[in-house]
Amino acid sequence: MREDRRSPTVERIGDDVLLHEAFDHSTITALRHAVASRAGEAGLGADRLDDFVVAVNELLTNAVRHGGGGGRLTLLHTGDRVVCEVTDNGPGLPAPLDGPVRPSADQPGGWGLWLAEELTDTFELVTGAGGTTVRVSSRTSLREP
Repeated sequence: MREDRRSPTVERIGDDVLLHEAFDHSTITALRHAVASRAGEAGLGADRLDDFVVAVNELLTNAVRHGGGGGRLTLLHTGDRVVCEVTDNGPGLPAPLDGPVRPSADQPGGWGLWLAEELTDTFELVTGAGGTTVRVSSRTSLREP
């Protein structure tokens, strides 16, 4: 994790944009279904697809609850990966964060970022006063490139 005072972005990667949508609490369910459909079409299957969709749902929910009520999702297919970036305009996360930490078993909340990291192959987070961006990705194949 690094803190950045500029508008939060993670360096742009190329290739096919599968989905690019603004969201708020009223559109999370429809957006989650769209992510599942597009990620499946791009080659994520079975448990990997389910895990990816749960991770993205956690990021969407966090953006709504803690990041100003909504944000923007971008879903990409690049090489052998499906990549999802969720950006909000909230106040940013408290520093310092060394990465998501597993909450205690009896904690009712605080699982979102930890789950997103656990359920995907890569996890990047950039946060600052202008908001937070989280990018996760999963390989469409378990074979090494």
